Amino acid sequence: MSTIYDTDVAIIGFGPSGVVAANALGARGVSAIAFERDSDVYSRARAVTVNDWTMRIFQQLGLDAEIKKDMDPTVALRWVTYDGTELLRLPFPPSNLGHETSYAIYQPAMERSLREGAGRFGDKIQVRYGNEVIGVTQDDDGVTVTSRDLSSGATTTTRARYALACHGGNATTREMLGVNLVGDTIDVRWIVVDGKVKRWWPNRHILTFWSDRERPVVDIALGRDNHRWEIPLRTGETDATFDTEDKVWPLLESIGVSRDDVDIHGYAFYSHHVRYAEQWRMGKVILLGDAAHLMPPWAGSGMQSGIRDAFNISWKLAGVLDGALPESILDSYEAERRPNVEFYTNVAIQLGRIIKQELTSEEQAELGREQESGELPPLLWPPTYPAGWFTGVRAPTGFPEGVVGRMIPQPRAANVNGLIGLLDDLLGDGFVVLGDNVDPASVLTAEQKAAWGALGAKYVAVRAADQTTEGPDEIVDVDGTLIAWLREHGARVVAVRPDRFVAAADTSGLSVPA
Repeated sequence: MSTIYDTDVAIIGFGPSGVVAANALGARGVSAIAFERDSDVYSRARAVTVNDWTMRIFQQLGLDAEIKKDMDPTVALRWVTYDGTELLRLPFPPSNLGHETSYAIYQPAMERSLREGAGRFGDKIQVRYGNEVIGVTQDDDGVTVTSRDLSSGATTTTRARYALACHGGNATTREMLGVNLVGDTIDVRWIVVDGKVKRWWPNRHILTFWSDRERPVVDIALGRDNHRWEIPLRTGETDATFDTEDKVWPLLESIGVSRDDVDIHGYAFYSHHVRYAEQWRMGKVILLGDAAHLMPPWAGSGMQSGIRDAFNISWKLAGVLDGALPESILDSYEAERRPNVEFYTNVAIQLGRIIKQELTSEEQAELGREQESGELPPLLWPPTYPAGWFTGVRAPTGFPEGVVGRMIPQPRAANVNGLIGLLDDLLGDGFVVLGDNVDPASVLTAEQKAAWGALGAKYVAVRAADQTTEGPDEIVDVDGTLIAWLREHGARVVAVRPDRFVAAADTSGLSVPA
């Protein structure tokens, strides 16, 4: 097979996962060709939210400010019965990742901003709209993608070193590679209604779950002036039961929303799935997003999980392609991402049980105790990876011990010249070894320093705001949250990956992970 390549990476599908991969690869100098059947962004909003972790990814792509223009912070969740009784309210606490804890989005606008961002890289990132992938084969040297132009019928073969399959739950690439999607489809059909807001109604901005065994409703303010309701069909109801807008209106009127409040601009029907691909990496082809996993919508994490997949695999691919990282690191993609996706899937299932009032009295009481104690619910737990490309002992509970495997906070920081900004913007997008009031290079052995240096790592001393900087490679923790976090976990020196997860720490060994 020829070793002449048309591109480094073929991206099959240019939805949220694919377009984030294109931006992340392009930012690291990796070339990609993306194949997308549709010529424009899907006009309906499917995802409804992003959180601080996802926004931090957008920041590292240099697109957070642009994307935020079409978003609104979400202040709280609440569970309410049809008679107006509030069962539970969950205010979103402040985040330490540099952004609001949660945002309401309008997905078509967000995707357009991401696509425009991919255009920054010129010919490095090419997108072939109106092209359907009809064949994927691979050998020891790379991947051959066969695509068909839907307007002309002409077929083209494209040779790439790797391929990312990002084309949704009906991904044909899985079938081409003989990978099964295992799991269940939940036996309830849902109608999703989108509206344009005409006037404000009480508490419209609070994400509301109308709790009811027969007709629970998810009531969500989207970005801009859009709103969304997700409502299950009852036994005996089908899509045809709601074949006109007039038949849909009683569903909204039952929760107090009138034609004076909104105009319905569309509705569609969906089924919820809990499914996982048997494997996510097949040699040089990797599954991302819905192609790898499907979850119910209750945790707002389906699209976000795909975005995190894309960022995780992209920095690793970039390291492999430039020779800094071994190809074996690609196996850590599924090792890290699958448990995280399963975690959010389980959170979504439990939230769905609350919405449908399926909790036992004991579970309801425990939920109340957790709320009164002020403990963060699982949905708001900070990002962690229980296993993967890390140095250190992993906890048997599935959560990291100490600092390794956790994402570092992102405070406001300053460089030695006094420029204040968010930490990631000052650190850059590569590896960095941070020291709490110490030059981290002085703590590393010669072998450790050489190994991190081979990955292009920076060595940065972190000073408190009441200290003086001593050299050019230092930053000041203006808010004090990073230093406090390191000391809480007993770490003085940490090696941080491009995705801001701690790969190694002086508490468990500072060697580059095997």
